[in-house]
Amino acid sequence: MSFLCLLLGYLLGSIPSGWLAGRWLKGIDLRELGSGSTGATNVLRQVGKGPALTVFVIDVGKGAIAVLLARALGASNWIQVLAGLTALAGHIWPVWLNFKGGKAVATGFGMFLGLAWPVGLASFGVFLATLWLFRIVSLSSVVAAISLPLLMILLSDSKAYLLIALVAMGLVLWRHRSNLSRILEGSEPKIGQGG
Repeated sequence: MSFLCLLLGYLLGSIPSGWLAGRWLKGIDLRELGSGSTGATNVLRQVGKGPALTVFVIDVGKGAIAVLLARALGASNWIQVLAGLTALAGHIWPVWLNFKGGKAVATGFGMFLGLAWPVGLASFGVFLATLWLFRIVSLSSVVAAISLPLLMILLSDSKAYLLIALVAMGLVLWRHRSNLSRILEGSEPKIGQGG
């Protein structure tokens, strides 16, 4: 059963919603444009607002469903965490796209909504506040990721959930390393600018 939870998590995470939006709506491969990511931000810049919102909701759902499905199958907290991690891995390294996908921010948000919804909502609040102040999606994602372990300590007593918060933070920081370089250079695009 544990293996089934992890496999389902990976396959859910691997659903290439952003890539499909680009391919179906504009005939483009998002991996070759903008940031090269298949996530909602690159969809916003290359395809439009409506498709980006749809991709965001689907990507959030992938993370949440992976965790909730594991819970419904009677999995322990640790297996739920691993199912969430495999959903993140599937989003970042989707088998269908030669292992080149998104940055896992929306999927990670969904995973935390499934694991501990107060933490998920609080981190989303941090994301929105940072976005409102700076208008830079990548910076908002990084700040929200850094807040995750702190929020988990404050709002949950699960060691498994704290561990996943630390791992998710590391994954988001690693996936945003080029964005962080551009932020430091002052060349990272803001909302409304090209990318």
